[in-house]
Amino acid sequence: MTPTLSTEQRDLGEAVADLLAKRSPESEVRRLMADDRGHDPAVWAELAAMGIPGLVIPEEFGGAGAGAAELGVVSEQMGAALLCAPFLSSVLTANLLVALGDSEENSDALPRIATGELIATVAHAEPGHARPPAESATTATANGASWRLSGAKTYVLDATAAQRFYVLAGTGIFAVDHDAPGLAVSPLTTVDQTRKQGRLTLDQTPARLVGSIDSGSAALDDALDRSSIALLGEQAGASIRVTQMAADYARTRFQFGRAIGSFQAIKHLCADMLLEAQSALSAARHVAAAFDAADTHRIADLALAQAFCSDAFVFTAATNIQVHGGIGFTWEHPAHLYLRRARTDAQIFGDPAWHRERYIRLREAQ
Repeated sequence: MTPTLSTEQRDLGEAVADLLAKRSPESEVRRLMADDRGHDPAVWAELAAMGIPGLVIPEEFGGAGAGAAELGVVSEQMGAALLCAPFLSSVLTANLLVALGDSEENSDALPRIATGELIATVAHAEPGHARPPAESATTATANGASWRLSGAKTYVLDATAAQRFYVLAGTGIFAVDHDAPGLAVSPLTTVDQTRKQGRLTLDQTPARLVGSIDSGSAALDDALDRSSIALLGEQAGASIRVTQMAADYARTRFQFGRAIGSFQAIKHLCADMLLEAQSALSAARHVAAAFDAADTHRIADLALAQAFCSDAFVFTAATNIQVHGGIGFTWEHPAHLYLRRARTDAQIFGDPAWHRERYIRLREAQ
């Protein structure tokens, strides 16, 4: 059963949906795909005025201090609209800084992230896997009171737009400004250009330690789990949207004098899509509610939901193209944009196989 939203949560989702309907139409998504920044600063400022970048930031640092359920509701609308904005990277950064508990860094960065003034991101992945490595090949060398980093990071969200990076090196997290000497940022060409990613190369790059030297890995794991609520919401919201796209097309596309939705094969495809999309929505909202309630099984539930929602989004996006037939494969139609996002979302915090394996390990340990 899909958890019921409160009146306030529904109103929040509707407000975001109304804004994105005006500010993130397909034409705007396509324009931003070709922009290296990957987002429109004016739209980001509007979202900031609504308190969206600061949704998970504590009130003491200028944020809304909202829960996982609110984060999920907002993300559902962003996924449905294929919003091009540094939202997921901002959520991940905010959750990481809160987990690290560095009062000086939090006082400096979190209020500016909340207002949209500072775009920051986390650089944790290294070539070979989207999850943090068991042993980071990025090195941190003490240099008096400061540090210097050397190594490479990849799959960095919004790397070309970010003004500050929080880099995993060893077991610590280090802040690196975008103009630091020895830092090179290059965009990655991925299947999904609606979500920009990049690669960092660090060569004796000056950095400052955030939190303690041995607290970074644990804080990052916690931040990734909490930020995955946003990714689940995005996958669920986009799955609902492509299911609606397929149903609308099936009602209005005629062949042999009949709407194609009257053909049994198309009915079955749409029914399968609806089942997957609604199940993904239920899973995403269940996990959000579990995090808000601090349920003891929330991490295992998250792992299973991440595997399911990833597969569900890929399935619904691919089946939407099948329902549309030849037109769905063309560059001019938006169906393929959702499939590209689905393929990326299924890898960005670990692939479905990794999440299933994690679920099994967690259940065996209980």
